[in-house]
Amino acid sequence: MPALNILYIAYPLLTVSAESAGGAEQVLWTLERELACRDVRTTVAASAGSRVTGELFSTGDPCSRPDDYDRRNQEHQENVLDLVRQRAGTPAAFDLIHDMSGRFWRRAGEIDIPVLATVHLPRSFYSPDSFYNVAANVSFNCVSHAQSVTFSDLLGMIGVVPNGIALDRFAAELYTNGSGKGLQRQGLLWLGRICEEKAPHLALEIAHRAGLPITLAGQVYPFSYHQQYFEREIVSRLQHMQNASFVPSPSFEHKRQLLREALALLITSQTDETSSLVAMEAAASGTPVIAFRRGALPEVVREGVTGSLVDDIDSAVTACHSTAVIDSEACIQHACANFSGTAMADAYFELYERIVRTSVVRGLAKA
Repeated sequence: MPALNILYIAYPLLTVSAESAGGAEQVLWTLERELACRDVRTTVAASAGSRVTGELFSTGDPCSRPDDYDRRNQEHQENVLDLVRQRAGTPAAFDLIHDMSGRFWRRAGEIDIPVLATVHLPRSFYSPDSFYNVAANVSFNCVSHAQSVTFSDLLGMIGVVPNGIALDRFAAELYTNGSGKGLQRQGLLWLGRICEEKAPHLALEIAHRAGLPITLAGQVYPFSYHQQYFEREIVSRLQHMQNASFVPSPSFEHKRQLLREALALLITSQTDETSSLVAMEAAASGTPVIAFRRGALPEVVREGVTGSLVDDIDSAVTACHSTAVIDSEACIQHACANFSGTAMADAYFELYERIVRTSVVRGLAKA
């Protein structure tokens, strides 16, 4: 089979780069970097200012105003469709579109190229009619086995590809060469997108009851309900807690430092997470994870090896004082064996080849 030409479609809200905060953006950046370094032509349709390894196709500026998503998404999709049509029938025509945006696949019937749509979110986050009348050129994949159970009835579902991270960007070298033995860890860390379903307010409550300092680090997205949650639930708690600090939108280097220095990472999500990149990053940094036992988190956090799975705030508080039983080197070894971005890319490449071969037979892709 000739070298594949893949178009990746990013979520239109933010930029894609090594500094991306969003999980879908991080996965896309890692995957595209891996495949662009192989015999694959890659193009990423994303917001202006994105930085990728292959070709960037800018679809417009990222959102800068609250609740501007619908307009931006429409602009994003129309520009992608124009690009695909312009290249059709030329040597630059795409063999396959990998939709990481969560919505573009609904317009796949307007083009004659196979589309692989990765479903990143819990089934309950999609409207009941989202998967009605899906175009014949669309295939789906899940990112965890726990998630796939809820999508078992979806026509076009072709498998599970667990998320992976760029292991080379984290602190494995501190432990594999022994230089991390004397690293001093202190305080708890919560890291992620600041919104109600991720529940950072519960992390502050856990830290308060455990009598431990905590750093809250993350980004408030430009949605009014996210900003209202931050003002309502987080600001006042930060003001009244002496040992709590907030780091808005940390850079990658700062995030890596926070992970390296934390006593433990708290994951307090109140929804059934389909994966957890931050839990993988913590393991790759040798940092224990304390997470609520929901969704795919039991697939990512290995009890007693990379952290603790808990069922309520009381057990989370207890786990905060038991982190010494978690060995940092064991965390790193588990991350290297299970969370590799290279392994993720291998699995997606196999899906691409299978989809393209099938599509050539059906006349949906170039031979």
